[in-house]
Amino acid sequence: MRSFAVLLIVVALAAAVVLPVATASQASLPARKSRFLAANVYDCSKKSASVCLAVGSPGPTCCGGQCVDTVSSPYHCGGCNKVCKNKHGTCCGGRCVDLDSDKDNCGRCGNQCSKKCNYGFCNYA
Repeated sequence: MRSFAVLLIVVALAAAVVLPVATASQASLPARKSRFLAANVYDCSKKSASVCLAVGSPGPTCCGGQCVDTVSSPYHCGGCNKVCKNKHGTCCGGRCVDLDSDKDNCGRCGNQCSKKCNYGFCNYA
């Protein structure tokens, strides 16, 4: 009887340690999104283009039946089917830019340099 009580205490302690660790690791995982919903909910070809304005939509513009963000998408930069053809295909604010040399978008979108941008670094000698 005594060994059963010890065993019961050990199991209870183990459960008390394992359960908070398991729930903490699950809480840090990103929320999964359904591929079915992503493929069908934001399809604006058969629905009103207002579906693109819904929360969670990839972007507010309907291009070729899909909701897109024309401000940051390198395939729809500034408008539907305007592909960025520069080296890295970067779209910043609806404009195709070269992050290696653009003074207003040096290394990343919105990073402005006072003098010049070389290789993505401001004022690089």
